[in-house]
Amino acid sequence: MQFISSSIGRKILMAITGQAMVLFAVVHLLGNSSIFGWLNGGINAYAEHLHSMPLPIIIGFRLALLAMVCIHIWFGIQLTIENRGGRPRQYAVKSTQKATFASENMIWTGSLIGLFIAYHLAHFTFQVINPESAALKNLVPLHDQMVPNVLGMVVAGFKNFFVSFIYAGAMVTLFLHLSHGIQSFFQTIGWSSDKSQPILVRLGTLVALGLFLGYVTIPLTIFAGILKG
Repeated sequence: MQFISSSIGRKILMAITGQAMVLFAVVHLLGNSSIFGWLNGGINAYAEHLHSMPLPIIIGFRLALLAMVCIHIWFGIQLTIENRGGRPRQYAVKSTQKATFASENMIWTGSLIGLFIAYHLAHFTFQVINPESAALKNLVPLHDQMVPNVLGMVVAGFKNFFVSFIYAGAMVTLFLHLSHGIQSFFQTIGWSSDKSQPILVRLGTLVALGLFLGYVTIPLTIFAGILKG
């Protein structure tokens, strides 16, 4: 409790949960990229593989991810309020880096990402947005069985300009959030110095850019008609 009540303790928890979610974003992107056909059966096979896992594992993973998101958001709000209230705060390692647009607006980019996640879950997980193209209602053959048509649902969704615009905008926001958040992890944990900090800043920007390009490619290629269901 003393660890959580301290600003450094909460920043460390924010840093750890944040990087865990970055790792999830990387793995999630690898799975989503199966829509381009590198996996036998494409994204339909990938989705079927995920849903074939034991239910306790699926539920446990989702609850753990939800807990990390809630911890990250809650402590992020707390620390932002405290910082703006004028209380002294400092990282484990003193930073000489100048404030950037991304660093100054972490609370806002984080809030927008939270809203996008809710929309994304409603769209592709719970499938209550555009229910007529929901994967669960449109089965297709795959390896001698009928499976939900995830490919058709994704393609139908991203053919809509408004939907593709939301996803592309969300990925810009994710890039801004991660470009600062990744390097802040090393700073908060105490794994950076004045010498290594510029390298970590570039590393964070490159990882964020890679995730941005990987994720935004899917809606853009579908909307442009390059990738078809």
